[in-house]
Amino acid sequence: MSRRSSKPKVAIEEAPSLATPEPTSPRRETATKPARKTAGSLDQLARTALKAFLIARDAAFNVPDLLTNSSRMAFLAIKECEQELDVIERYIDDRLPAAITRVSEAKARQLVTSLKCTTDLERIGDLMMSVALRVQSRTTKMAASDVRHLVEMSTTLREMLDLVYQGFTRLDLECARKVMQMDKEIDRVCHALFQKHLTEHSSDSPSSFDVLLMAQALERAGDHTTNLAEDLYSLIEGRSVRHAPKKRTAS
Repeated sequence: MSRRSSKPKVAIEEAPSLATPEPTSPRRETATKPARKTAGSLDQLARTALKAFLIARDAAFNVPDLLTNSSRMAFLAIKECEQELDVIERYIDDRLPAAITRVSEAKARQLVTSLKCTTDLERIGDLMMSVALRVQSRTTKMAASDVRHLVEMSTTLREMLDLVYQGFTRLDLECARKVMQMDKEIDRVCHALFQKHLTEHSSDSPSSFDVLLMAQALERAGDHTTNLAEDLYSLIEGRSVRHAPKKRTAS
């Protein structure tokens, strides 16, 4: 059964703002009226970014119902999610330049993270929509094994999005680590589907082509969710996991 856990534009599920790590040394913000106004703007942008996590999670949640039941309601829910994510990305992109010039370095890092996250979440919405459109356009049923693998990928994706959302609300580094590990499971299932269709079937057949493109879309959505986990790591640790120093080989 399709569902939306939130209703953006009307009454999105309230979410706390993206947490900001404590500074390494104690210090006070200047308590001027402009500073308070800027902080409010920052909180609004951060809350909006977190709402995007919930919307992307809803999109992934509805994919299994669409795959197994060809649910029209699931298709419409995914379409609505994709549209709302587009709106949120534009909203933050338009307002971030003015906000970032009037905040501390720690707050600026939070704003940049919000923008990076909504960009990845918007891409996830696009990818879920591409899966939905391919399911809707099919005239024949997919093999049960293909449906099972695609459902497994989309279910794992939803769990990853839920974990990374929790990670940002609690600044929990363990959530980021789990998400990066779970992405390997999506890659494994995607690889299995490609192996099956490239060895057992002609990859040029319409059925194989659709399945492989859907698997690829889900795999790419997993990559974008891993980007979110890496952004969470950077926000907490103050450095990028992508640029970890390489181990020196023994001379």
